[in-house]
Amino acid sequence: MLHIYRQIGALERVFPFVIAQKRENTSRFPFDKIDIVPRPALHFLRRFWFRQLRDKPWQIWPRELCALTNALKKRNARLLHIYFGQIAVHLFPLIRAWENPSIVSFHGADVTVDMNKPAYREAAREMLQAVKLVLVRSESLRRAVADLSCDPEKIDIQRTGIPLEEFPFRERSLPKNGEWRFVQAGRLIEKKGLPVTLRAFAVFLGKYPNATLTIAGEGPMRDELQMLARELNVDARVSFTGFISQQQLRDIYYRSHISLHPSQTGRDGNQEGIPNSMLEAMASGLPVFATQHGGIPEAIENGLSGLLVPERDHEALARALLNTAEDPGLLSQIAHSGAEVVRKNFDLRAQAQRLEEIYLRMIG
Repeated sequence: MLHIYRQIGALERVFPFVIAQKRENTSRFPFDKIDIVPRPALHFLRRFWFRQLRDKPWQIWPRELCALTNALKKRNARLLHIYFGQIAVHLFPLIRAWENPSIVSFHGADVTVDMNKPAYREAAREMLQAVKLVLVRSESLRRAVADLSCDPEKIDIQRTGIPLEEFPFRERSLPKNGEWRFVQAGRLIEKKGLPVTLRAFAVFLGKYPNATLTIAGEGPMRDELQMLARELNVDARVSFTGFISQQQLRDIYYRSHISLHPSQTGRDGNQEGIPNSMLEAMASGLPVFATQHGGIPEAIENGLSGLLVPERDHEALARALLNTAEDPGLLSQIAHSGAEVVRKNFDLRAQAQRLEEIYLRMIG
């Protein structure tokens, strides 16, 4: 994932290497310090056996444990950082067997999905007892991890880092002839609240028929969302870009007037930490309209650095957009305040330095 790649690439005082199951997207993510430990050929059977028949998380087999241990020894690793809680559960035998400290990072869904199932909850508790430190992206995730009976003293905040030089602030001018341009970027999945975006946009079009909405990203809900746009009779004013590059996304940000991110809790419990695309938009000078969800209020103070409405309430989002369209001064204030919040709290260089300090403290 891009935010992990950025974090690893920004480290300077430690020597990071990556253990992965396979290598993809080498042109987008150039990085040569990688050891491949592939999944066993029968992994699909293991996954089916544990998830479908036993309803519990799978864990690595002895042969995988040996391969992973050898990779760590070959690199003379002093510390193991596991990204995502469910991966740490899979690697629990390695955490127990390896003699050096292990850290796990939680990012959102990995602390909420399936945690209503006793076997998954117990596996997570055992893993949390075994690791030396738990990193989370937001205070909301800190509370969620603590609810899994993790020692609160073991949990620390590690914010997402945004490369500010890639998203310089630009003041937006008001649109002519009501040609408002909205954007929402991210995976097309339930927790992103995209149906709320489309329904709010349909209401906004009633007063500003020249407005447009760009939905940037790919995901399993694309067909459903395109059908909803047709049902709402807004499909002529909505564009679905599919997967695009970071440069293409930046260009869309700078052509837009407002960014939307009405996140919501999914039916499976999936929640946001603090969305990266939201922070990137704020850094670029886009006013963000989002929801009182997950870690979002930790980045956006309602009415000051953005606007927040309740989850799943497209009417509230539409009212906020219509009211603010008549108040250009508020939009400018939100844009400047939002960019300042990202500069102060989510700068990639500062967050990478903080992570290095954590690593160095852990290895003594």
